[in-house]
Amino acid sequence: MPASRRLLVRALHVWGRLTRGVTLGVRAVVTDAEGAILLLRHTYVPGWHLPGGAVDPGETAGAAIIRELYEEAAITPTAPPRLHGILLNRHLGGRDHVVVYIVEAFEHGFARVPNREIAEIGFFAADQLPAETSPATRRRIDEVRAGGPAAAYW
Repeated sequence: MPASRRLLVRALHVWGRLTRGVTLGVRAVVTDAEGAILLLRHTYVPGWHLPGGAVDPGETAGAAIIRELYEEAAITPTAPPRLHGILLNRHLGGRDHVVVYIVEAFEHGFARVPNREIAEIGFFAADQLPAETSPATRRRIDEVRAGGPAAAYW
């Protein structure tokens, strides 16, 4: 990622911290019938991550994860996403919370990738995640696979 784009992303995060009291995002651990996990690579931040994004004003977290899954990967849950946990992301000023869901039943349409936001998507076996998978993503996957509770912090 070019330095100018990294600087822009950092500036937008700082702006968000200054203009909002609390921010809320959503992520999903999407697992297919073979146990492979959906990850994606953004165009504006390095590494592989769980799908998700910001909750829009007037939108519920549940509606946001359904929207984000469709927008990013053409995934439509066929059963309600299950809540895994609500975690505090201390890396974004200590006011950012991430709602993590589990999705195991879904239909997969045609994702128009790459695009301006998503560079690549893929399903990966839990023991064969890309080397560039973010540490927080790995922790969420481990929690879900172990059937344990979510950590308090992202």
